[in-house]
Amino acid sequence: MTKPLWIKHAAQLATLASDTAGPRSQQAMSDLGIIEDGSLWVEEGVIQAVGTTIELEQQYAERAHEAEVVDATGRLVTPGLVDPHTHVVYGGSREREFEMRLEGATYMDIMNAGGGIHATMRMTREASEEELIQQTTCRLDSFLVHGVTTVEGKSGYGMNLETELKQLRVMKKLQETHVIDLVPTFMGAHAVPAEYKGREDEFVDVLINEMLPVVAEEKLAVFNDVFCEKGVFTPEQSERVLEAGKQYGLIPKIHADEIESYGGAELAAKVGAISAEHLLKASDEGIQAMAKSGTIACLLPSTALYLREEAAAGRKMIDAGVAVAISTDCNPGSSPTTSMPLAMNLACISMRLTPAEALTAATYNAACAIKSEDKVGSLELGKQGDVVVWDAKSYQEIQYFFGVNHVNSVWKKGEQVV
Repeated sequence: MTKPLWIKHAAQLATLASDTAGPRSQQAMSDLGIIEDGSLWVEEGVIQAVGTTIELEQQYAERAHEAEVVDATGRLVTPGLVDPHTHVVYGGSREREFEMRLEGATYMDIMNAGGGIHATMRMTREASEEELIQQTTCRLDSFLVHGVTTVEGKSGYGMNLETELKQLRVMKKLQETHVIDLVPTFMGAHAVPAEYKGREDEFVDVLINEMLPVVAEEKLAVFNDVFCEKGVFTPEQSERVLEAGKQYGLIPKIHADEIESYGGAELAAKVGAISAEHLLKASDEGIQAMAKSGTIACLLPSTALYLREEAAAGRKMIDAGVAVAISTDCNPGSSPTTSMPLAMNLACISMRLTPAEALTAATYNAACAIKSEDKVGSLELGKQGDVVVWDAKSYQEIQYFFGVNHVNSVWKKGEQVV
């Protein structure tokens, strides 16, 4: 039996608590539920009390000697960060492509030359399950150091049944052995394999008739994602894949409108996707459709920076009533980072989110984007004791310092992991 955890005297305890259920948009994204001189009691991995230090000193006066006490004087305390969009399980690396981009090659130039997703596909197919576990463990450890306690992970670097299952099984094993909560997404529709070039509809049939049934039968994924983009999957093909996944109980997500406006945001609203990702080129009509459908916009500012593209219109989306989450998009080609603090910085700088909105987007709304808000994303009674203590006195400070990791310590289910 572990000791209770008692964090006290936080300069700011940003609870992200709210009386309103579901993802937050507009003004609600600025309500952080801050408690000054805040205090938190976690027992058996679950939050039992949240309030001022004085309140908890009175509540636990007779049990104070039982607890592991953390003095957070002068520090910010927040929920553990949630990364709702990663491709964290993959083989190899693609540093040469970084140079190619600097020399003028575009994303699609690299992909058409056999690089990009196809290069990682080859390396992931060749890697053993043990090698993938080892590589992914290193990335998850790095996420922890940056304050991330829950991560969504996508398959999609196999594009055949064997390797897609291998990626998803790696995630399942890591969910059992790593302290991070890893939420799995099936993304067999990440690209069209070279062997199906010119026969894209046949590959869609393979996804629907051969891959999805096995993924569902083995309960390897919660979500089903597709890359709806010109030169990858059309809106019609994407809709077929997402609707087929729904028949197996897989919740739709969609990579949408990253390279050009292609109707992806509109499709996300049409199929009831929990989130649409990227959205650099989303149309005004697509943004309005997402606001009406309640689809969360999962924005990836570090990807836009790395590709030297204009960032998604985060400010416009929030003002239009779209709930926004942010993510690292950790992947080997367009965002090789595990730093959610950097993603928050960039959301403020390039998308004009406020510091409060960025924190909401990286915690509670991010949890909503992976259907985990009942457990993580805010510091409330009954939720997991996933907590970050920051070497900063306020939430504004962690956004103000660009590219600096202010994480002091991280607690997962009430146990210190960083």
